[in-house]
Amino acid sequence: MAAASGGTTGAAPARAPMPRVLWPLLFGNFVIGAGVMVVPGTLNEISTSLDVPVASAGQLITVGGVLMCLGAPLCAALVAGWDRRRLLALSMVWYALLHLACAAAPSFAWLLPLRALAVISPAIFTPQAAACVGLLVPPQDRGRAITFIFVGWSLASVLGMPLGAYIGGTLGWRAAFMVVAAFSLLSAAWVWRTLPDGVRPPALSKQAWAETFASRPLMLTVAVTVLYSAGQFVLFSYFAPYFRQTLGTSAASLSLLFMWFGLFGFIGNVLMSRHVDRLGVDRAVMLAVASMALSFLLWPLAPVSLLLAAVVLVPWALGCFSSNSAQQARLAGIAPPLAPASIALNSSAMYAGQAIGAGGGGWLIVHAGYGVLHWAGLAGLLAALAVSALAARAAHKAQPGGVPASTPVR
Repeated sequence: MAAASGGTTGAAPARAPMPRVLWPLLFGNFVIGAGVMVVPGTLNEISTSLDVPVASAGQLITVGGVLMCLGAPLCAALVAGWDRRRLLALSMVWYALLHLACAAAPSFAWLLPLRALAVISPAIFTPQAAACVGLLVPPQDRGRAITFIFVGWSLASVLGMPLGAYIGGTLGWRAAFMVVAAFSLLSAAWVWRTLPDGVRPPALSKQAWAETFASRPLMLTVAVTVLYSAGQFVLFSYFAPYFRQTLGTSAASLSLLFMWFGLFGFIGNVLMSRHVDRLGVDRAVMLAVASMALSFLLWPLAPVSLLLAAVVLVPWALGCFSSNSAQQARLAGIAPPLAPASIALNSSAMYAGQAIGAGGGGWLIVHAGYGVLHWAGLAGLLAALAVSALAARAAHKAQPGGVPASTPVR
């Protein structure tokens, strides 16, 4: 995606602030992220309360990931012609109702299918909010606007996940789910009040979907998301039990650790939002994934002390959410007309990676223990770096004149 140039001699013109209409989309992503991450944050409490092993409780993440993976592209096709004001508001109402139902689940056998139904909303809201951004901002601001609304996910890690972990550890996991439900209703009201009527991105034809799947640059880029998401969630899914076992962390300490991780995740996403067009999205993605890989390489230091764990988490946090923001902008830049489909597929890939990582992490815990999780995660991140380089090369070859849309203008 090309960045606007301010000329060769003068300073670059000041950028206008993001329009007000994007704020409810950012907040909606915050609520979606908080709801998705409420399970990792309360995994200890769910396991104890419902009397299931940690690895079994972790399958809530796996099942949720599978449903979100399948739901994102399917919903993109089914709701393509819907007015986005109504679609996004209704998806948040659904999120609220299902989180309330989860909070009332009497057993794990009830919680698992209710959780699967709840995560239909993330499969709709996040990709469809990103897809409609192109109708709300000028084309030259598209990349910055997409990364802006994804700051909500970083805020969820700064505030939502630590708050959920703290509430879960003090009042119980059901209370944490009820808080997500309350925020979901607030989000629905804000979307309904702020978004204009008539925002309907054009429906994609079967030919457009076929072009998306046939595009080597797009599919390689989507594969990058699968790999780095799986690499992260091998370990991230089991943060709470991992640190309880290795460092004996209390609910308050775990909440602070999540907040620390989320703070640097937020910083990374803000930096990405400001500099993605200047860096070029290919380079931005590589930097973000390499930053995460550094943390996994240094992970053997994390169980030594809470302080060292906090230090080791910083590079991971900086790349965690910023990588996905850059990936969204990268896909929109490779093929703008196919952005609704490619962004939906990318969300699907992110959730597929979560399912693979959580399922694989649970298997590794049972068969090899917590000590191997970071090495499996590192392998996934290194694979993501390799595939990202292939995706950049493919995008370069596919563009007229050999200059990809993701190359910054100098």
